[in-house]
Amino acid sequence: MTQAERDRLVTLKKAKKKLITQAEASQELRVSVRQVPRMLKNLEERGDRAVVHRLRGRESNRKIDPKVRDKAVKILSAEVYKEFGPTLAAEHLAKKHGITVSRETLRKWMQATGLWKGRGRRVERPHLWRQRRSRCGELVQWDTSDHDWLEGGGTERLYLISMIATRQAGCTRGS
Repeated sequence: MTQAERDRLVTLKKAKKKLITQAEASQELRVSVRQVPRMLKNLEERGDRAVVHRLRGRESNRKIDPKVRDKAVKILSAEVYKEFGPTLAAEHLAKKHGITVSRETLRKWMQATGLWKGRGRRVERPHLWRQRRSRCGELVQWDTSDHDWLEGGGTERLYLISMIATRQAGCTRGS
């Protein structure tokens, strides 16, 4: 039993002994007021196990049959499918073999059997700052704007060129 389930049990037992009202219990348990009497009835019938989900420890009804898994892995082990990723493999299994499995399920199966290894995420390199230049006015920024400045009135295309020379801190004009 988890700690959260123990906490629910304590709250339900307080409500059963009428130390707190059912409305207070519903707020504490974060369920509707109508749910608390159902939970108390379940507590009487099943005891402390009433707070534990009844399907705990059982297999899912939606679980894919191990025979289907083995068949899919056997098919994907063939040389033809050697370079296939999960998405393409899922498409081919559905089209050619009639095995419909999600690509995520297939990816897990392929990784578990060593048929496919996912790439790690690429780490982007941070922007590296350049070293400051040693002389004043060495850095020049240049921007050219290609625009029809005369709005079709001129025969030639005109360009606006803007240049900015930046000085290093502490530089004087004479240096």
